[in-house]
Amino acid sequence: MIKNILFDLDGTLANTALDLANALNAVRLSYELPELPIDIIRPTVSLGANAMIKLGFGFEEGHPEFEEIRKKFLRLYSKNIAQETHLYEGMEEVLKKFECTKKTWGIVTNKSSWLTIPLLKALSLDKRAACIVCGDTVEHNKPHPAPIIHACKLIKSDPASTVYIGDAKRDIEAGRRAGTKTVVALYGYIDENDDPKDWGADGVISSPHEIHAILDDVCK
Repeated sequence: MIKNILFDLDGTLANTALDLANALNAVRLSYELPELPIDIIRPTVSLGANAMIKLGFGFEEGHPEFEEIRKKFLRLYSKNIAQETHLYEGMEEVLKKFECTKKTWGIVTNKSSWLTIPLLKALSLDKRAACIVCGDTVEHNKPHPAPIIHACKLIKSDPASTVYIGDAKRDIEAGRRAGTKTVVALYGYIDENDDPKDWGADGVISSPHEIHAILDDVCK
């Protein structure tokens, strides 16, 4: 019986891509580079700031300008963190149903707390989530299972009665290693070259509207 649901943040619970893309393009413009289309940027959003800098500038970590550009990008993003970000269609109804049926839901993200908490406050989710585990909450990030194991401890749940929903391979790997059921959010930031069917998840969903049904399926 699934009693507890944990969500990845970017690309699963909330659509954050446009605010992140706008920040990346603002930095590119400051270097007199043209804007990149959102469709090019979107698949890197779940991979974090370093992947977005690599996409936007072709720099690997260790490049002399990498850290300066990363700081500019994150500073711009933090100032406009919820201008265009919103819950995915149907997600608010999903959360309300969880709350009405006494199911516990929380968030496990690799996003740093100094960005996560202001974003969740702007979305009025910071007081609703039973737990919020960020990229700097524990020593390791996903795909390590530690963040999900920590979340289960916070909400006093058995991983076996918990499902983790995410849009990246590392989400599914982290959930499986932690002992939870796992579900892929196909509506998230998945690269066209990725094949979620190979990730070993217990189920997939094409929209938040399918979450309640998939919870019944993974219990079978």
